[in-house]
Amino acid sequence: MDGLRQRFERFLGQRNLATEALGALEAKTGVDKRIKAIESPSKEDDTVWLTYWVVYGLFGLAEFFSDLLLSWFPFYYVGKCAFLLFCMAPSPWNGAHRLYHRIIRPLFLKHHEAVDSIVSDLSGRALDVAAGITRDAQASVTRLQKVK
Repeated sequence: MDGLRQRFERFLGQRNLATEALGALEAKTGVDKRIKAIESPSKEDDTVWLTYWVVYGLFGLAEFFSDLLLSWFPFYYVGKCAFLLFCMAPSPWNGAHRLYHRIIRPLFLKHHEAVDSIVSDLSGRALDVAAGITRDAQASVTRLQKVK
C-alpha cells in the first residue's frame, strides 16, 4: 500500500495533465483563498466563507427533504450546480451574502429564542436517553460478569 501511495504522491508532484487540471480547478474555486482566509487575522474574510457554509447547510437540509421530488425535474442538477456557483461567486452579487442578509438572518433574528429553546430541550432529552443507555449497558455488563 505504501508503494501505491508513494507513486501517487510522485505523480501529483510532476507536471502532467492531471496536475494541470487540479491547478486550474484550485485557481477557479479559490481553495487557496479559503485556506488563507482561515489563517489570516482578519475576521471579514472568515465571515464570507461562514456565510456561504450557513447557506449551503440550510440548502443541504432543505434538499434532504425535497430531493426525491425535485430530482424528477429536468435540469434539476444543472440548476443546483448553478445555484451553488451563484452562492460561491467571489463578486458583489454573491448569492450566499444576499440570501443570508435578505432571508436567513431576518428569520433567525425573529425566531432565535424559539430555536434555542427547542435545541436546549432536545439536548436535555438526548442526554437523558444517553444516560439511560449507559446505565442499561453497565447493568448488562455487570450481569454478564456475574454469570461468568
